[in-house]
Amino acid sequence: MTFTLPPRKPNGLTVLDPYSCQGGAAMGWYLAGYTVTGVDKDPQPRYPFTFIQGDAIEYIKAHGHEYDLIAGSPPCQRYSNAQRIQGREHPDLIGPTRDAMEATGRPWIIENVEDAAPEMRDPVTLCGAMFGLHTYRHRLFESPLPLAVPLHPRHLHDTVKMGRPLREGDWYHAVGNFSGVPYVARDMDVEWMSRDGIRECIPPAYTRFLGEQVAALLAAEVAA
Repeated sequence: MTFTLPPRKPNGLTVLDPYSCQGGAAMGWYLAGYTVTGVDKDPQPRYPFTFIQGDAIEYIKAHGHEYDLIAGSPPCQRYSNAQRIQGREHPDLIGPTRDAMEATGRPWIIENVEDAAPEMRDPVTLCGAMFGLHTYRHRLFESPLPLAVPLHPRHLHDTVKMGRPLREGDWYHAVGNFSGVPYVARDMDVEWMSRDGIRECIPPAYTRFLGEQVAALLAAEVAA
């Protein structure tokens, strides 16, 4: 895979990206100016930044204090209806991840799906319609930082049914073996990813928005 990183203006901050997968969230942090390091238990050859293979929670405990920000997405299978229907049990990683992040004394953000809301503390919601994407893809973000979010627009568009071909301008729901991978990848701005990565990823627009906001908060803290 050949992928050239887009230009951006570095802000001098570092972010740890645990549970990195193929790097959707990471790209948003990068575009916001951060130097990004990803950690995942599985090899991630498509990840476009510095990558460490290992246990995310153990890495946070050992090295999280070395970063300006820790922002990660514990696997969401525990909260998936499809997994529950199939009788599969998955561990709760939100609580242990939060504990590890809090123990570092560094600012942190946890992301997850809407069904994980009962496990999260006062999360805010981001939606693709806030950023001009053709998908709603709601994601929750919990943080001790005072994160502000845009006004949530009304959902005025129907999404194309799963398995149907996608045309330019169609709204989609990129889960499972969704169709139109090149179109979805271009719309989300994750063209280095495979279908497997896309169906799990945070769109970079979300973390770029949060990253710029966090950088301003940290700068204000230093100036105070």
